[in-house]
Amino acid sequence: MSINATLIGQMITFALLVWFTMKYVWPPLMQALEERKKKIADGLASAEKGKHEMELAEKRATALLREAKDQAAEIVNLAQKRANEVVEESKQTAKEEGERIIAAAKAEIERELQQAKEGLRQQVATLAVAAAEQILQKEVDQKKHREIIDNLDKQLGQA
Repeated sequence: MSINATLIGQMITFALLVWFTMKYVWPPLMQALEERKKKIADGLASAEKGKHEMELAEKRATALLREAKDQAAEIVNLAQKRANEVVEESKQTAKEEGERIIAAAKAEIERELQQAKEGLRQQVATLAVAAAEQILQKEVDQKKHREIIDNLDKQLGQA
């Protein structure tokens, strides 16, 4: 065999190999590569979308935290305001209770004063009767007796 026939046989075999490879082997390889390329592109797109969603979630979380802090501050302010109102109500109640106690004490003092005056009147009456008895025992002079009664009457009228 000559080198030309061998070379032509190898060329035909190579051409058949190329044709077979192009017909049966190459399309599945290209399809697998395209699928892989598509999966990589989808994965990158999903990663980009996930990153974007993560940023949005962080923004929402920050907004929710800010809103929660604002609400907490508002609740604290309302609690402080209510506490101040309770303190003011307690002060007012204590003031009213104090005024009521003072009024009751004044009424008690007035009642005791009236009792003391009544006691003094009774004592004066007792003293007057005792003085009258002594006067009557010493002398029964109508004129002097009248003067003593008038003096006692004046003294009682002043008290």
